[in-house]
Amino acid sequence: MSGSDFSALHDRAANGDPDAIGELIELAAEREDFDLLRQLAANGSQDAADQLVELATEKGDVEELRRLAAGGSRDAADVLSELES
Repeated sequence: MSGSDFSALHDRAANGDPDAIGELIELAAEREDFDLLRQLAANGSQDAADQLVELATEKGDVEELRRLAAGGSRDAADVLSELES
């Protein structure tokens, strides 16, 4: 995806286009772009939050899981609980 295509997709997502948001989440997950996933989750995307938990779990990123759990993610808390037992 070219930079201009990414920018256009990001603009569509920022304007609330659910298809664009979904595409950005998928792209961010493929690129392991935690920052973009965090931004999308902060803007209210539960799918982005779920993807963050999944990616952090795959990467063994305990700090990210703790951050997500502290922010209220029950899924992240459950993964941490499993890792710590």
